[in-house]
Amino acid sequence: MTTDGIDNRDRVVFWEEYNAQELVGLRCSTYHQDGLEARQLNMDLGELRLAEISGNSHVIDRSQEHISATPKDSVFITQLVTGSAFFYHGNGCLRLNAGDMVVYDTAQPYLFGFETKMRQLLIDIPRDALHGHRLAASPDLPYVVSPTPDVNGTRVRALGGLVRALIDDGDADDQRRDDLLSSALSLLTGRESTGAALRRTATTYIMGRLTDPDLSVESVARAIGVSARHLNRTFAADNTTVSQFIHRQRLDGARKELVDPAAPVRRIADIAVRWGFSSQAHFTRAFRREFGCTPSEMRCIPIPDATCRSRRTSGPRCP
Repeated sequence: MTTDGIDNRDRVVFWEEYNAQELVGLRCSTYHQDGLEARQLNMDLGELRLAEISGNSHVIDRSQEHISATPKDSVFITQLVTGSAFFYHGNGCLRLNAGDMVVYDTAQPYLFGFETKMRQLLIDIPRDALHGHRLAASPDLPYVVSPTPDVNGTRVRALGGLVRALIDDGDADDQRRDDLLSSALSLLTGRESTGAALRRTATTYIMGRLTDPDLSVESVARAIGVSARHLNRTFAADNTTVSQFIHRQRLDGARKELVDPAAPVRRIADIAVRWGFSSQAHFTRAFRREFGCTPSEMRCIPIPDATCRSRRTSGPRCP
């Protein structure tokens, strides 16, 4: 949703009505000379929701009247990606800079002010999803967590990287939804090891980009906000490296394509390129090491109730 194309006089009301329907009831105001300019993308993940919001300087206010009129019992985790902001609540005022996350309760009044052009990522976690989990980072909401070098800072970077990956992909399967909730709980409760949260976040990012030729330990580390060396150390707990994990997952992706009767029939050389291998020969050697047979042999394994992918009725089988 965007305010582009909406008459300047109607934008604030339009934004308020949209948010009441899709996210949370609030009042919006701006003193910007161009009026309110804002965009919002929402992702419904079933138990969870994500939102990406950007705009010029403005203020949103969820008052007690809004809470009564549009009740919502969720914990919001919002990361300010760009800009600066303040978060005013019953016990004081919090300052946010780019990278900070603020955790707050939609059943309590607050005012969120964006002083500059802004972009934020928001995770909407219903209270039901937190049943049985004590929020350990602070007994009282709201509070701010910064991407500092300590454990909580690493959790912030890991969770932010996972949300960005999900929004960029525009889709999430059950595993990625579970990963998102687990990473959020890691930040909220402080009970999961940082390494486990980072591995899960990196794995989710990798699985969505296996056919990207530029995928590497450096690009993954950059995306989730840690160093390549530190990311490799977290994968060492599983006796592997990021590069080895990517390599094995690409081989498995190619294997699934070769035996899937619904997949388009491509030349072996084209499959090698699609899954990030420099040549067919390189692909074939790596494939044989991993699975004990060549890609051509794998393709010709008879499939029950289906003809062989290469139109042959039989073919060599892997050991």
